[in-house]
Amino acid sequence: MKFQWFKPWGWIYRPVSWQAFLLVLLTLLFCLQVFMAVDANSHSVSDTLYGIFPYFVPSWMILYWIASKTSVNLTAPQG
Repeated sequence: MKFQWFKPWGWIYRPVSWQAFLLVLLTLLFCLQVFMAVDANSHSVSDTLYGIFPYFVPSWMILYWIASKTSVNLTAPQG
């Protein structure tokens, strides 16, 4: 039996299970680590933004995709 990890909340999804909270936490920690590493070697704000963009956008897109796939009731009959 499968259950919902996320619930739709406007245009985004909010976590409702421990698995969802873990995914959000891991994504935040990953983004924080990338920010710290990029910011340590950048010379300006634009360097930092250009450096984090290739990591932040795909990680949040993957989280959004997982949320969209785990937010529907998968046990409902199809038909």
